[in-house]
Amino acid sequence: MSDHEHEHPHDGHDHQHLQPATGSADASVRSARPSDAPAVGVVQSQVWRLAYRGVVPDETLARFEPLAFSRAWRAALEGTPPAGHQLLVGCAGPQVVGYVSVGPCADPDATEGDAEVLTLGVHPDARRQGHGSRLLNAAVDVLRERGADTVYIWLPASDEATRKFLSDSGFGPDSAYRDSVVGPSGETVREIRMVGRIS
Repeated sequence: MSDHEHEHPHDGHDHQHLQPATGSADASVRSARPSDAPAVGVVQSQVWRLAYRGVVPDETLARFEPLAFSRAWRAALEGTPPAGHQLLVGCAGPQVVGYVSVGPCADPDATEGDAEVLTLGVHPDARRQGHGSRLLNAAVDVLRERGADTVYIWLPASDEATRKFLSDSGFGPDSAYRDSVVGPSGETVREIRMVGRIS
């Protein structure tokens, strides 16, 4: 998803502060290792196929294969990540069931202190167990430690479930939107941006 149209002044918005997640004895969040790549690939494939079904063309949906995602994550984890980027995984016992990637905000209107949750997902079979909240709050902790005071997340405008989850976590929509190219013939998906203040 690369070609975007932006209209998103975001100065002066009032947003709730993020709320802490509750803990669980057998659930954890940690930095990802190269050996986690296959599991992250499986989770991302399931998450994206569910989120984009009916939104992107079938041929695009078919490309959301675990192996392709796994290879990309392994290459990223084995190499030197771009400055400020990090992948965290959420686990149920030893099993990876979710992931979150963070980095600097690359939006044209980004200012110092702006950061971004680049991608966040929990396997459909592991939802409603607190993993998403733990991952999001761990990501916020990492970004806050790096000096961020504002976190942005992009999501498909049609993804009501994720929008509600983020709203319940203290994020709110701003006026930003973009049209991301997702298909081989230039098909686009409208995305909206949500923001949370973490300072």
